Parts: sequence; C-alpha cells; structure tokens
Amino acid sequence: MQFGLFYEHQFPKPWNDGAELKLFQDALDQIELADRLNFDALWVAEHHFLEEYSHSSAPEVFLGAVSQRTKRIRLGHGIALMPPKYTHPARVAERIATLDLLSKGRVEWGTGESASVIEMEGFGVTPAEKSAMWIEATEQSANMLAMSPYPGYQGQYFDMPVRNVVPKPVQRPHPPMWVACSKRETIHRAARNGLGALAFAFVEPEMAAKWVEEYYDIIKSDECVPISHTVNPNVALVGGMMCHSDPDEAVRRGLDGFKFFGYSLGYVSSFGEMIPGHSDIWSGFEKVKDSLPGNAGSGGIGSPEQIREYLLRYEKSGVDQVIFVQQAGANKHEHICESLELFGKSVMPEFQAREAERQAKKQRELAPYIEAALARKARMPELTKAEIAPILAPGKRSATLNEERRAKFADRGIPVPTFDPHAKADQGTK
Repeated sequence: MQFGLFYEHQFPKPWNDGAELKLFQDALDQIELADRLNFDALWVAEHHFLEEYSHSSAPEVFLGAVSQRTKRIRLGHGIALMPPKYTHPARVAERIATLDLLSKGRVEWGTGESASVIEMEGFGVTPAEKSAMWIEATEQSANMLAMSPYPGYQGQYFDMPVRNVVPKPVQRPHPPMWVACSKRETIHRAARNGLGALAFAFVEPEMAAKWVEEYYDIIKSDECVPISHTVNPNVALVGGMMCHSDPDEAVRRGLDGFKFFGYSLGYVSSFGEMIPGHSDIWSGFEKVKDSLPGNAGSGGIGSPEQIREYLLRYEKSGVDQVIFVQQAGANKHEHICESLELFGKSVMPEFQAREAERQAKKQRELAPYIEAALARKARMPELTKAEIAPILAPGKRSATLNEERRAKFADRGIPVPTFDPHAKADQGTK
C-alpha cells in the first residue's frame, strides 16, 4: 500500500499579518520533508472562494514550486476542476504537461467537477450540467495531450479548432488520470471510465473492501471503456493522521484539526451561510467541536502501533493508497513535521517493503483486462497534413491588418518581417 498527503491549505481565522505567507512556506517545508521520508504522493486541491476551508486556488503554481524542492514524490492534482467555465480544457492540458516536464514525469492528474455552489455560481457553472461538463472536458483534454495535432472539437460545452497543444508531457500519452469520488456510485463511475478513484470519503476498512471489490470487478468487465488513453486502476482513500508515541498527545495535537476539516467542509457545502469576506468558520467550530461525532477517518491519529493496526485493515481491504490529511484546522507546523518523521520511520517502511511485489502481481493480473478495455475505446481520427487548413497570419488575411502589424512592430528595434520574405525570394528565382 502507498501513502500520500493531502493539502487544502486550510487557513482558519483569525488572520494575522504574515500568517498566510507562513501557511504556504510551511507546507513547502512539510512536503520537502515527506519527500525525504519516501512518502509516495502529494495531492493538492483546487478550490475557489472557500475562505478558511481551502486557500488552494492555484494548485498548478504550488505544485510547480514543489517540483523544484522534491526528487521522487508524485505530484497530484487532487483535483483539477474540469468544467470549461473554470478553465478551458486546453489550458488544463498545457498546465499538466508543463508540470510533468518540470517534475521530470511525476504528475498524477486528478480530475473533478466541484460540489460547492459558492464555486459553481462564482464561475457560472450549472449544477445539473457539471457532470456532463466534466466528462466532455476531461476526455478532450486527454486527447489534446495524446494527439499531434488535436483535430478540433465541437461539443456541448466548448468548441475548439485544430491546434497542436504544446508542450507534451514526459509521461506519454499523458500522466495517470483519476477522478474525485465521494460515494459508492462515483467509485463505479471511475471504474467504468478507466480512471483511478480518489475517494474523499471516510469509511471503515470493511466498507472500503466492498468498494474496492466492486471497482476492480468493473475494471475487469466490458463496462470499462476508458475516456483517457490509458487505464489507471487504483483506489485511494483519504483520512486524518497525527502520529505521536503518546496516543493521548496525538489526539490533542491532531483531532481538532481533523474535526475542523469535516466541519468546514460541511459549512461550505451543506449548512453554512457564507458572507464573503466576513464569515468566521473557526469561531463557529469552536462552539460545537466537542459535540461533533468522530468517524473512520480519525483512525490515523494515535501512536505508531495504533496507526499500524488501523492501516493493516486497509491493506487487507485492497486499498492502493491512503492519503493523509495533516494540514487541517489550526494544526501546528512543528507537530505535522514530527508526525511525518515518526510515521515515516516507524510505520511506513513495513508497508513499503511489500509494495513492489504487490504492484508486480497486480499488473500481471490486470494486463489482459486493460488491453481489452483500451480496445473498446472509441478514438478521435487523426488528421493528415492535407486535411488541415493553414492558419493565415493576420498580415496574410488583409492589407489593413498587415499595415496595423507594421505599425505595431515598427519601434521594437528587432527585425520583424511584415511581408513574407519567402515570397520575395521566390520571385527572384523566376
């Protein structure tokens, strides 16, 4: 089983000067430490306007910084919002490829659609259409990375002419793709589309075992028809973590932060009344935190021995990766780093020692099913050069536009031709 870390960049009030700067710089230090400890993956959310709950509105920028401070940890979008009104599918493809180049091929491409009306209404996304937007944009964005050139598309939610989307990623045809899941039905959707399941749900290992079994049954069936150009058969679950030799101290350091993670998610998605720039989610949380029920996700808060026993149950269930939430609520940077160190040295090595054999066995077993699934995929036809109409530069489209370009380039001090020098050369040879 593999281990990842999940970052929302939670930033509860009160907001003191310099605190948000410290939040991001501390996160970089934590992840650099996790890389040295051989954690497998980092997942960074994309959210917009969700004060206190998540200040992670530009994960591609943050992950770019991480790529230069780490060597081996996989860098995951957890997730990239795919409906075109958030970001054009070509822009998503460009960002993914660029990050893959910067990280030397370490990107994991999580996709999703968002469930927050604060975000959807902010960008004009219609809730009833967001799933259809996700599947259209995700499939086409994958095509843009896999094809040279991309043959163009006329869809329900975006149109695009023939273009060659550059750069291309290190991992060809594109990095491994995932989709956010929150319940059993969306786990099934991930499998039907040949995508890894990023399960943002806190469930007991025995329930997880049922989800994993159903996911891989679909991967092996005719229902699996990939929307990407690869199949990424993986199930990852999210849970809290705070590791300390004294289990009571682990709870003292980590439980309130994990409770705030759940409370603030409920606030922005279910019961809150957000007043932009004025709401105070943390104050509300402190009034009710002692009455909030626990859940399965808090099993990673305890001593190394307790966490080991908890994780053995997930390993037995067949979960491929457990993703830990540590940067949550008012959890302290020093406590997070100490927890990472202790877990990385006392718990993780045992599981990682079994991982290479597990992966090899899994790949052997799934290889024929993945081959069959990819054979079922309907692919966009490639265009020949003769089928692609040239894109004329403005100066070739009209004399007026050409004069405008000449005036624009006149004072730049560099030789920018405004007439085609090849045409003049051709005339000289006649």
